[in-house]
Amino acid sequence: MYAKRNYSLKIMLLWTRRNIYKFIIISTIPTVLYVVFDWKFIHLPWFPLAMVGSALAFIVGFKNNASYGRLWEARKVWGGIVNASRSFTIMVNDFITHEHTIVSRTDLDLSRIRKEIIMRHIAWMTALRHALRAPRGWEMSNVNSSDIEYMKDVKINERIYSLEDELQGYLSPSEQTYILSKKNKPAACLNLQSKQLRTLKESGYIWEFSFLEMERLITEFFTLQGKLERIKNFPYPRQFATLNLFFIWIFILLLPFGTINVFDEIGMKILESYDTPPWYIEIIRQGFVWLAIPFSVIVSWIFHTMERIGEVSENPFEGIANDVPITTMSRGIEIDIREMIDDDPTKIPPPIPEQKGIQM
Repeated sequence: MYAKRNYSLKIMLLWTRRNIYKFIIISTIPTVLYVVFDWKFIHLPWFPLAMVGSALAFIVGFKNNASYGRLWEARKVWGGIVNASRSFTIMVNDFITHEHTIVSRTDLDLSRIRKEIIMRHIAWMTALRHALRAPRGWEMSNVNSSDIEYMKDVKINERIYSLEDELQGYLSPSEQTYILSKKNKPAACLNLQSKQLRTLKESGYIWEFSFLEMERLITEFFTLQGKLERIKNFPYPRQFATLNLFFIWIFILLLPFGTINVFDEIGMKILESYDTPPWYIEIIRQGFVWLAIPFSVIVSWIFHTMERIGEVSENPFEGIANDVPITTMSRGIEIDIREMIDDDPTKIPPPIPEQKGIQM
């Protein structure tokens, strides 16, 4: 556990190192002016800065709570897709029979129908995750240099393969053409699913009350899809996100001007505590003010990193390290439901491997 935490801290420092360099420069300049050039007038009173810092802590906390709420809701919705998919597969297995038909089909025909429905359901999840991975103008991971550097060796299926490529083998050519012609491709998949269920009901392969229960799950899939689309298409309000970052940088720029005088006064009090101070106490006093640099860097790093954590959690489908692993979860659902219908094990794809310890 210690090693893992240590590794996480190392990753966090690497992820924010460019900002750390900026904080060092911002903290060093006023300290040099104060000590070397004797510009004692440039310091600011600490109390107003402390008040600003306290207000910022509330603002950052509010943003992080809201961002985490979006992330956690997205994770819960995908958990709902996992459960509903398994329930739907059980119904496909047990509700599609020739008990009420006039002309019976063979068990092999029924197995083919069941697999067709399940494969179409996998096509729905595929279309859904492609829609969720599509970039939006307010998403920042594709322009932030730290995110680009960290994710440069990570392969995201939705960025490598087109939806047309990934639908191969799950749909008939006519169904694939129909779905790709629609703007809302996941909804088109569910529409085809519902139409086939109705056809099977009218042919007697699904009992009427069983049909209603299966249609209820189709409606549930529409509901879950709508929740994900809401998170994807409605960003965290820009006025909060932009102003929050603006206030953070104002605080970071002013922070060294408040700390230099505080540490200088601490050094003076150390000197005053001696009636006849040794020679090295004067050196310590003169050097104490330089502690304003590491102190300012640490405080700046804490505030800015907390703001960055909130920023990367705002949009949980961009495909970065802390996002909801929709590709991995979709593949997990596919494996489960294809095994439930006794599909050929050699044709079931393997789980999505981790990359750099990240589930995609």
